[in-house]
Order: sequence, then C-alpha cells, then structure tokens
Amino acid sequence: MASFLISLLITLSLASQQKVRIEIISLPANNPASSSIFIVGSFNSWNPQNKNFQFQKNEKGYFLDLSLNAGSYEYKVTRGGWDKVECSKEGKDIGNRTLKVAANENIEINIEGWKDLFASSSQPKKSTANKNVRIIDIAFFIPQLNRTRRVWVYLPPTYNNSTKKYPVLYMHDGQNVFDDATSFSGEWGVDEAIDTLGLKYKECIVVGIDNGGDKRLNEYCPYDFSLQGWQKGKGEGDLYLQFLTKTLKPFIDKKYRTLKDQKNTFTAGSSMGGLISMYAVLQYPKVFGGAGVFSPAFWVGPKIFDDIKAKGKKVNAKIYFYAGDAEGESMVPMTIRAFNEMHRVSKSKMAEVIRSGGKHNETRWRVEFPLFYEWLMN
Repeated sequence: MASFLISLLITLSLASQQKVRIEIISLPANNPASSSIFIVGSFNSWNPQNKNFQFQKNEKGYFLDLSLNAGSYEYKVTRGGWDKVECSKEGKDIGNRTLKVAANENIEINIEGWKDLFASSSQPKKSTANKNVRIIDIAFFIPQLNRTRRVWVYLPPTYNNSTKKYPVLYMHDGQNVFDDATSFSGEWGVDEAIDTLGLKYKECIVVGIDNGGDKRLNEYCPYDFSLQGWQKGKGEGDLYLQFLTKTLKPFIDKKYRTLKDQKNTFTAGSSMGGLISMYAVLQYPKVFGGAGVFSPAFWVGPKIFDDIKAKGKKVNAKIYFYAGDAEGESMVPMTIRAFNEMHRVSKSKMAEVIRSGGKHNETRWRVEFPLFYEWLMN
C-alpha cells in the first residue's frame, strides 16, 4: 500500500510539471565557437555546470527543455562557471533572471556578454576590501578534507589600539564577504557594515572561508544528496565543520584576541552556506552560540528537519532566519518550517524575516546583513 501511494505521488508530481523551452536567440559577437552553455538557478541549487542543464544546439541556435512545477524561479546563464557568467554588453554584473511558470511555454533570451571575456581584455576589478581586512593564508590546509582554501580575517578598527577580546563570526563563501574583486556577483560589504555598526553595537572579528568551487555543494551539505534525479553527491558537511571547529577555530583563538566561549562564537552564510550554518548550531551547540541562516538551501538537504527534531532541544543560541519571496517556490515555506520546528523544541532566541521581493543574490544579502548584525549583537 505504501509503495502504491509513493508511486501515485510521483505520478501526480510529474503530471503537474510544465514544459518550458528556453531559446537563446542572440549571443555576443566574441562568443567562443562550440561553447558549452548552461542554465543555473534556484531549480538546480545554482550549480553552474550541471550537464543535465546544458543547452543543446540545432540549426537555429541553443535551446534547453525543462520540466518544472508551477512557481517562480530565478536563474542565469553561464559557460560552465561563475567566472563565465552572463553580463551586460558593457561587462557589468546583471541581476538574476526571473522565470514564472504557470503553463507550458517557450521563452527567448539574449546574452549580451560573458564576464570572463571582459575580464581578459580590461583592467582587473579593483579590490573593495578595506584596510581592516587581510588574508590569513591563500592555501590554508584542511586536514579533514585534504584540501587547501583561502581564509580571510576582518579585525575591528579598535583591535590594534586595545587589549580587549572580541566575538568571532565565521562566514562561508569567503570570496563574497569583503571584496568585490573576488566575488562572482558582488560582495556583502561586511567590513564596511561592522566598521559603522561597531560604533553602536559590539565589534566582532569576522573570518571568511572561501568555498571550494566545484566542491561547494558537497562541503556545505552534511548529507548525501540526490537532487530531483539530476545530481548525486556525497555530503562532506561534517568534515567541513570538523575543520572549522577543530582546526580553524583553535588557530584563530591562538592568533587573535578572541572571546572563545559559545555565546561569542557565530556562523553565517547564504544558500548552501545557510544550510551548513543551521547544521553547525545543531551539530555543535556548545561551540556556536548564533547563526545567520540566509536563504537556506534546505531542499538540497531536507534531512535537516530530522536533525532539528532530534538535536534542536540541545541548542540554546541566537538564530536568524531570512528568506525572500522571489527566491523560488520552496524557499519561504521551508525556511518558515525550520523556524517553527526549532521553536517547538528549542529555547533559542530566534528571528524570522521574510522579505517581499527579496531575491537570491549578494545584492540582497548585503542589505540584510546589517539587520542581522544589529539583532545578533543586541
């Protein structure tokens, strides 16, 4: 009986999906011959080079057929990486495209430029990281994963002229935290935000850990995953958090003047970084006393809800949930579900922010970060 119901649900789900064809009707004049072109969006966890979302080519040009449930999605087009993402004809970053699916339809799009082709023929982007940001190591060794990673640190303006100790916020996707030159679609401006907010609220050291590129999905997911049949992977989130808690945090606590206790140790990130931040407070409730869970990709790791039920009662932290209602059909419901289920089992202080029109991008998270920081430090 159970297997029949499962089969029925799968059949109904497939029947409700709409057929969407996306056609590229124009490409930039300098488009490389025989390019492999991909779509990346909220329907495939923003993977920029998944072959199941690769455009096909016929005599008319590039096309891609998708089967999607009715709803709103965001997406962009790449040539296989965030360094090769589409941009304006002037080489500037563009916002996410929006796809609203209500019925079967054909969509035509124009690609004005590719980011890497502008970068190769113009001056490199100017660094926007301020004087309080430095790189600890361009190849910090991760023994748990046998990989290396660039690690950044932001020290508050008062750090060098005082002897006091500071809380520490560990942030994922370090490329996007401080510097526009290293980001793929704009930075969060965390250094500028805390420079200003620290005048009124408690100052904080921020450690940014770069993501692992093609390993990002694995490292930020604590569970083995299979995403709607198009991608399977091994979750390495536990190993990544072992690195944060057992290797990186002891290093930071030894090198800098930090407040080492749980109530002064935080983590934050967006999308997959939001998922691993939520898991961090569940898995290490004695280490992390707060988390910024921005636009969490809970659909990649739905087992997070099992862990909330099983481990949430041991968590007493400050948890800030953020989601935008323009991020895709599952974003807001799953974020609200996580908030509600944590509220049932945990004594944690929590906030839930659902932003009307909020999109899945760094521009939005840059606006939201100061609100999170004020709440965290109050």
